[in-house]
Amino acid sequence: MAELAPAHAAHAHAAPTGFIRKYIFSLDHKVIGLQYYFLALVAVFVGMALSLLMRWHLVWPQSHMGWLEKLFPAGAAGGVMTPELYLSLMTMHGTIMVFFVLTTAPQSGFGNYILPIQIGAEDMAFPTLNMLSFWVTFVGFVVLIAAFFVTGGAPLSGWTAYPPMSALPEAGPGEGAGQTLWIVSLALFSAASLLGALNFITTTLDLRARGLSLMRMPLTCWTWFVTAILGLLAFAVLLAAGVLLLMDRIAGTSFFVPAGLVVSDRVINHSGGSPLLWQHLFWFFGHPEVYIAILPGMGVVSQVISTFSRKPIFGYRAMVFAILAIGALGFGVWGHHMFISGMSPYSAMAFSVLTMSIGVPSAIKTFNWIGTLWGGKIRFTTPMMFAIGFVSVFVTGGLSGMFLGQPPVDLFFHDTYFVVAHFHMIMGVASIFGIFAATYYWFPKMFGRMMNDPLGKLHFWITFIGVYAVFGPMHYLGLIGHPRRYAEITGVNYLAQSHPLHLFMTIAALITVGAQLIFLFNLFWSMFKGKKAEMNPWEATTLEWTVPSPPPHDNFAGAHPVVYRGPYEYSVPGAPKDYIMQNDPEPAKAAH
Repeated sequence: MAELAPAHAAHAHAAPTGFIRKYIFSLDHKVIGLQYYFLALVAVFVGMALSLLMRWHLVWPQSHMGWLEKLFPAGAAGGVMTPELYLSLMTMHGTIMVFFVLTTAPQSGFGNYILPIQIGAEDMAFPTLNMLSFWVTFVGFVVLIAAFFVTGGAPLSGWTAYPPMSALPEAGPGEGAGQTLWIVSLALFSAASLLGALNFITTTLDLRARGLSLMRMPLTCWTWFVTAILGLLAFAVLLAAGVLLLMDRIAGTSFFVPAGLVVSDRVINHSGGSPLLWQHLFWFFGHPEVYIAILPGMGVVSQVISTFSRKPIFGYRAMVFAILAIGALGFGVWGHHMFISGMSPYSAMAFSVLTMSIGVPSAIKTFNWIGTLWGGKIRFTTPMMFAIGFVSVFVTGGLSGMFLGQPPVDLFFHDTYFVVAHFHMIMGVASIFGIFAATYYWFPKMFGRMMNDPLGKLHFWITFIGVYAVFGPMHYLGLIGHPRRYAEITGVNYLAQSHPLHLFMTIAALITVGAQLIFLFNLFWSMFKGKKAEMNPWEATTLEWTVPSPPPHDNFAGAHPVVYRGPYEYSVPGAPKDYIMQNDPEPAKAAH
């Protein structure tokens, strides 16, 4: 049962006919979502390749790779990687993964494709702005990759770009044109993210179908909505900070460069700036960015676990308030990245208490996922396995974060491999597992075909075991005080003993990255040769499963569903089936 929703009329646009308008400069939220997804797919393989080069160099630092010299002539003379090139690879790996994978795929990719359909809309609120957001993001990625090929190569200041190194072109190789391109790339990405955030917020508030109150929205919609609010506030700060940093580099200002700084036996002609100002601005963005990356995955996991447990999500309202609490508290904990910066012990205590507090809504969500699984009729599909894997790595990463939230402990662990293990598990692996769960779950909707389930499960098990084999030992390395960012360990006595462990992690990383080729094959093979999908192959309840697969141009053929119930009505007593769709007007029949 559906009726026309006049509020959507202003956002309707005719179906395109030409190839360019249909697939390149498209206004259709579904095409734009896929564009974001495939951009992130390219970016993740670039990012993984850079990480493998770094791991290879740590284990075999004198390896001769002729092709490396051709690719990076300044940083690999004779085919041997220099420490400067290692730091450049680390910088670009972090930047690509954080911004163009973990931020792009869950929010801009799946959010663009699924959100309008889940709320009963024809498209996003501002289709042209949506298209512009993608192309600005794409240009930002191209500009970032171009940093590899300019004089001096890519920057080596890390993905955090701490001044004064990032503010001074003379600070080192890669700090010239490469660093400038890095800043321009992030400015473009930030601007695109601001436009996208406005679109998500407006779409969620204004274009919901009749009957779809906020407390009837799927948790995926809640996480995309809150993530957009975080992005609107956080990326504005990063954009402003990036402009100030660019001015320090090209206009002679001194926002972040202190007076009396000496570089190469020469006093730098800057005065009065503070590198700590950049740290405050960057981490005011940086910690919400963790939740920008992981909140959409939390929504996907909630959706998938409820669907394949055949149970309503445990504590729906508590889950909503936990999402809101995570978003709010995420802006008050940036100082825990700066415990060693010389801040007041009282400030450190305040940031530590807030950091511990953010564990409460995270624990509520974890408890509710387990509560949903408990007693359910679990279907161990590939998306379900990645959702359960998400819970596992989220808990693992969260527990290590409790240590880092304590100033006395962080003083020891800061800038060690313990930190690397923590943020890779909580931000990287957990978010990637959310992306995989979403891919396997919504692939039938996006392409009208099913992915190969045995290949999906093989992909899961190798990846799941592999990430623990790669990042688990890093906790131990942190305990022995192994610093991060070292390009070579064999020349440092107390680090040389960790070489066998680095070798183990490198082999595990090679196998884990190799397993992603299974996913890549499954993805593209299933697009064309996969089994045809039914309209609702998972017997799910939300609105995207009421339209054909793939959905038509305007999703609901000019009419919009009326929503009569919440998003997770599974195993309702007396119902003829074990699920009731959100747009089903019939009440569950009472059992006789």
